[in-house]
Amino acid sequence: MNPESGAPDLPEGWLHVDSLDIEAQGIARRPDGKVVFIDGALTGELVSAQVHRRKNNWEAATLTAVHRPSSQRVRPRCPHFGLHQGACGGCKMQHLDPSAQVAVKQRVLEDNLWHLGKVQPGLILRPIEGPAWHYRYRARLSVRYVVKKDEVLVGFHERKSRYVADMRECPVLPAHVSALLPALRALVHGMDARETCPQIELACGDAVTALVLRHLEPLSPRDVQALRGFAAAHGVQWWLQPKGPDTVHLLDEGGPELAYALPEFGITMPFRPTDFTQVNPHINRVLVGRALRLLDAQKSERVIDWFCGLGNFTLPIATRAGRVLGVEGSAALVARARQNFERNQAPAPAWRALAATEFAARNLFDMTAAQLVADGTADRWLVDPPREGAFALVKALAAIHQARIGADDAEPLPPGADAWQPPRRIVYVSCNPATLARDAGLLVHQAGYRCTAAGVVNMFPHTAHVESMAVFDLA
Repeated sequence: MNPESGAPDLPEGWLHVDSLDIEAQGIARRPDGKVVFIDGALTGELVSAQVHRRKNNWEAATLTAVHRPSSQRVRPRCPHFGLHQGACGGCKMQHLDPSAQVAVKQRVLEDNLWHLGKVQPGLILRPIEGPAWHYRYRARLSVRYVVKKDEVLVGFHERKSRYVADMRECPVLPAHVSALLPALRALVHGMDARETCPQIELACGDAVTALVLRHLEPLSPRDVQALRGFAAAHGVQWWLQPKGPDTVHLLDEGGPELAYALPEFGITMPFRPTDFTQVNPHINRVLVGRALRLLDAQKSERVIDWFCGLGNFTLPIATRAGRVLGVEGSAALVARARQNFERNQAPAPAWRALAATEFAARNLFDMTAAQLVADGTADRWLVDPPREGAFALVKALAAIHQARIGADDAEPLPPGADAWQPPRRIVYVSCNPATLARDAGLLVHQAGYRCTAAGVVNMFPHTAHVESMAVFDLA
């Protein structure tokens, strides 16, 4: 036993893994205290590793041997998963039991909240979990024609590489899409445009599997006919993308609509295959349900849904609240959200008639206290930002609070702020625990809130991605 560190004495070169970091790398320490991040190692294991990067205070290494495995280590289900050259980089945690993956993510959330925001939730919510396999209904697959081998690759990139992995199957994609991979390779190989089609984007709705082909040159009539034949044979819908996302269009009009349902609220959400929608529809249904229960909006109340997107939360909120405002940064996206609302409002039965709902376009990364006041008082907020978080929005809220309590460095209250009231409750849905923690620190320490609950949402099993939800109530 090392008398200074308390760690067991180990054979030379062996390392004891103490924990996992946010990227699912094992963290170990050498006898001199230097930190080693080990790709593929798990907490509690005794391992050997090959260092491939050295800095003054840390090293990055790849696992070479496991001398004492963790009880939570499992055999990866995918044959393309691993640390070897050419291994698929789509997943990072298939070697760790799925329940242990969730525990790791919960710890990442709590550590970020405390170390970055100095915030401790009053309650840790039970993790939201779902199917560990065949869950990924959205994916961007790279395509590459390898001239030397006269072969087409379709799949995710290799681990830590820009090369495309040689994938024949993928157990995180829907089973019918995984089974399509060999046929997609053969399709592209037979096309005139096989060297100018770099990407196929996947979007599955409840009744439609859409594939978006990115093509750098116009497709020949023969290629178009090949796509139509593939669609007929495999029951998919082809969309074409000759340039940017705005150029995406159906190869052939007609057929079923790409959409997903939120059955608890009687809502159907149409979308385009390049729109942002949640990757995991099973988890999204549970996520929306929990968010609305935590929001606890009443028919007498007004709710603002910041970063409303296509209305994934706005429309369900409209079945519970009295008035709703959905806010997004793009006028085009706001128009789409309004269309989705109107489409669901017309056939709405009496038991879930949608509330008075408005939509507005705002630059949410440049929000000010004055704009916050102009958008009016709301009893509750739903905040669902991208990875960058909602810093400007939260900062504006904090600025009003600081002015009201007379803080020394506070800015003057904007006109109309005397009558404006902050929301009593905020439900914050996050896809980045670091920016959630930063914003939580502002809410708790400068805006007059307390974090009453937080928990993880395992939207992306087998990856290091941490989705989470937190609740803030006025102190």
